[in-house]
Order: sequence, then C-alpha cells, then structure tokens
Amino acid sequence: MLVASSSVPPLVEPGPPLTREEIGRFSRHLLLPQVGEVGQRRLRNARVCVVGAGGLGAPVLLYLAAAGVGRLGIVDFDEVDVTNLQRQVIHGWSDVGRPKVDSARDAVHAVDEAVDVVLHPGRLTQDTVEEVIGGYDLVIDGTDNFPTRYLVNDACVRLGLPLVWGSIFRFDAQVSVFWGRPAAGSGVTPVQLRDLFPAPPPAGSVPSCAEGGVLGALCGQVGSVMATEAVKLITGAGEPLLGRVLVLDALAARWTEVPLVGDAVRAAAATPAVGDGARDVACATPVVEPVVEVLEVPSLTAAGLADRLVAREAGRDDFVLIDVRELGERAIVAIPGSRPVPLATILDGTGLADVPRDVPVVVHCRSGVRSAQAGSALRAAGYDEVAHLAGGVLAWVDQVDPSLPRY
Repeated sequence: MLVASSSVPPLVEPGPPLTREEIGRFSRHLLLPQVGEVGQRRLRNARVCVVGAGGLGAPVLLYLAAAGVGRLGIVDFDEVDVTNLQRQVIHGWSDVGRPKVDSARDAVHAVDEAVDVVLHPGRLTQDTVEEVIGGYDLVIDGTDNFPTRYLVNDACVRLGLPLVWGSIFRFDAQVSVFWGRPAAGSGVTPVQLRDLFPAPPPAGSVPSCAEGGVLGALCGQVGSVMATEAVKLITGAGEPLLGRVLVLDALAARWTEVPLVGDAVRAAAATPAVGDGARDVACATPVVEPVVEVLEVPSLTAAGLADRLVAREAGRDDFVLIDVRELGERAIVAIPGSRPVPLATILDGTGLADVPRDVPVVVHCRSGVRSAQAGSALRAAGYDEVAHLAGGVLAWVDQVDPSLPRY
C-alpha cells in the first residue's frame, strides 16, 4: 500500500505573542499565509534537536536559527578539522581544533542571540540517546555514519518523535521525513528509516566522505530542504516528505521523487532510479559486495612498513605493497613504492591478476578498515602471506613522513 503524503497538524503549539522586535525580524514569514503570526509563534516555541554539526547540520542550524526556532539542541562529539571547512559552513578557520558544538553554538548566536542553544557533546549511545532527544519536539539527522542513524531512528520510533533525514555522497543526495509512531488521530501513516533500508550495511563495506568525497555545495542544498521540512512540520504548512524520498542527482541537476511503498521500496533501493542516488547515502553509499569468509589478517605498523621498504630497496626483503584506495585518494597522497588495486576489484576478483602470488603482500588504505577487508579477501582467494598497514596512509603521514598531506 502506498504511504500517502498529506498535510499534518502543526507539531508545536503557539508560544507567547511576538514582540515588536520579533514582528520586524520575522516579517517575511508573517507575510506567508501558511506561516503567519501564529506559525511564527509555533517556531519560537519549538524545540529541535540537530544530531551532527557537520555538512548537513551546518545549514540546518543556520536556517532554523534564522527562522526563529526557540530552542536548538546540538549533538556532536567531534572537533573542527581543516577538511571540514570545504562544506561545513557553520565553522571557520579560527574554529579549527574547537569542539564542533561550541563553534556551532557561536554561529547560531551570531544569527540570533535569543535562541536557547543546548549542547550535547559526546557520542550518542543506547544508554544516552533517549535522554538526549527525549526533550525535543523534532529531531534532525545530520550524521555521517550508519550506526548513529539507526540508533537515532529507533529512539525516535520509541519516543514517537518525527525525524527529518538527509544523506549525501559525492554528487548524490536523499531527503525524507520519518515518523515511526505518530500520535493517535494525527492522520499520519507510520513510516521509518527501516521501512526504506531495513538494516545497515556491513561494517567496512561503505566508503565515507573522507574516502569517497562530497561536493560541498550539495550539503547546502540538502540541508536547506531539511530545514524547510522542519519548518513545515512545526507550523503545519504544506505536505511533509512523509512516505516520499527526494533523490537528487546534482551532476544531472535532477530531483526525483521515490514513493515509500513497503517491500517495493527495498527493491527500488537495490535498483537506483537516478544514478547512484536512489541508494542510501550517509556520506556513504551502501553497496552489495560478494560474501567473503572473514579471515584474520596480521597488521604492520607504519614504522615497520618503512623498515621493510628500506630492506626491499636493499634487496633484503621482497614483497608487494598494494594500495586499495580509490584513484582520487591516491592522487592526494601515496606511499612510495605502492601499487594501486582498488578494493572493489579485489572483492569482485577482477583485480587479483594485479596482485602477485609468488611474494608476500602488504595492503593499505586510508585508515586501515578497507585494507583489513582486502587482506581477508586475499587470504580467502588463496594468498598465503598477507598483512595490512594499521592506521593506513594516515599513520604513514603521522609517523613516517609528516610532510605529506592528510585528508
């Protein structure tokens, strides 16, 4: 049965009458019949929790602050890194090294100092998630990893909270609204993330933004849509994206709407409607990989690899160093003497011809996750002597050659 999208009652009751200053500040909202003075009072009375102050959370927080949302909760455990500045517009150069929650709070107050900002530093866990999000009217998922996405979704279902969800990867994006347990009589048909993607992909099978890249401006497009959905839910304006998934192929400049229709959507998720965008992308695109037996792979430190490379150069050691990252990553930084064989080609067998069997093999990636997976696949394919670089190329830069760039 099709999950039909329709108008829903306003999520939040109106707050006190607007002050003279607020009437001037929000006058462009007051002119909108679908928002008006009562809708603006709902926004001022709303409590929204934004999980993640990164690429998606940045524009969401800025636009909700500008829209007049009264309380904004910010959940993040990370510090601002220079690589964030390409897309996370809530942070600047002077914020590098600061906790993201602090930087985000300052940016929100620069827009509207009257917003009540509540900081929730640290990672969400099964023990803390309900306590953190339980005091809000609405949750917005701007995270970049699957465990947290499913953790937040499941908690919202238990608590009966609506969830605005967005995800991006490279040039593809998706946005939707989930409400797994709406209030009786609301007229909302229950729908949640697990109706779209029943379970997260296996750990290590999905590239992150740091591994696959992301167009910075795309975060602004998607975050703006997410903020718009939040405003609609709070005020009762228009039709929210319940039972619908917006899919954006930025390279083709094309939006496509995918209806959420129970089991059928799972088939749609496996057969993308537009590029790769009809698959879930949490700064990552789930991929169906061949099932390989998981075999233990010994690790090698960066210093140990450096010693072995020196020994190989002197003829005292013989091994091949395989870089399983994508070619775009290798163009940023590479370990001298390594040979590119992307992980996907090892997993599907097409790259095995490029990995010799007559010498020991050492594999590496960015951080050590993909290389462990590649090493296990090589062992399952009959390679006897396989090791992988613990910490990947980042460990190499930190411990062996700090002159090389990190990403």
